[in-house]
Amino acid sequence: MNKNSASHELTEVLPNDQRTAQQQIHDSQQDGLSDDGRSLTLGEFAHSVISQQYRRIIKQEKKVLADKDPENLHQMRVNTRRLRTALQVFDPAVELPKAAREDRVKTLAKILGKLRDLDVQTATLKDNYQPQLNSSEQKLLNQALGILHKQRRRAFAGTEETLKCAFYQDFKESYEEWLERPNYKPLAQLSLISILPDLLQPLLSQLFLHSGWLIGKEQASQQSELLHDLRKVCKQVRYQAEFFTQFYGDEFQFWIEEIRQLQEMLGKVQDGQVLSELLVEVLPQAKTMSQLQTTIHQEQQDAMMPWDALREKYLDPEFRQHLYDLILHPAPVS
Repeated sequence: MNKNSASHELTEVLPNDQRTAQQQIHDSQQDGLSDDGRSLTLGEFAHSVISQQYRRIIKQEKKVLADKDPENLHQMRVNTRRLRTALQVFDPAVELPKAAREDRVKTLAKILGKLRDLDVQTATLKDNYQPQLNSSEQKLLNQALGILHKQRRRAFAGTEETLKCAFYQDFKESYEEWLERPNYKPLAQLSLISILPDLLQPLLSQLFLHSGWLIGKEQASQQSELLHDLRKVCKQVRYQAEFFTQFYGDEFQFWIEEIRQLQEMLGKVQDGQVLSELLVEVLPQAKTMSQLQTTIHQEQQDAMMPWDALREKYLDPEFRQHLYDLILHPAPVS
């Protein structure tokens, strides 16, 4: 990805419904309240980010129920995850009603995730693997796909029921009320710029202290669960850091892009493992599909080719210190 496209992708997550954070700063400058953007508070920014993620969720609601394009479900799930991350990040600043809190968002994400996972698994088996198999294994895979399609119909019925039930309606009403009349905790009045390093430093600690970095490429298949957990940490770091790209330069954005690539790399290893187990679960004969298992294993190995170089980079004390130094110096939007 080139510099411009990376910048576009990473800054896309910034608030753009109601007033953006950047517009708030501009307004403050025009009002004579600040000449460097430092009047933007943690509470104001939290409101803007939470509003954006919530609006993006409900924007997909009717499209998901129509069930015409799996991308709509994907976007709804992603923004549900981002909203959950936002609630974790801004918990010190906001006081949300019960129906809007993190546990409710987690429940919604889990329901959407079950359906989305089936979409991805079915598409991967049908589009990526089936054309590479011999005729006998293709027939077995067709049997497995038929079972997965039935599971998908049940999962969609569950998603449809959720989006029409009181749980989801209460969820939406609570967010609409809070966004109209937000309730904040005392820390919400603090300057966002002044506390940005405090918000981001725990992320780096969580990332750097993960024991997955100690696993070499040759041990990856035996330590898939640990690497999957590292993948989840990378996703959490990426989602949270993306909220704040406008307060840092290009180097910060390039680092987020590297984390995204790490997440995808580890995801391919985990996805292969899940697919293998899923096939055996729905169709015990899948154990005999040696060509499919060989293909999955080869893709896992190919995905992990850059792993050792990347993990050595993240174990390097100088690189770690450089990232800490980077987040210590946010720059107000000009």
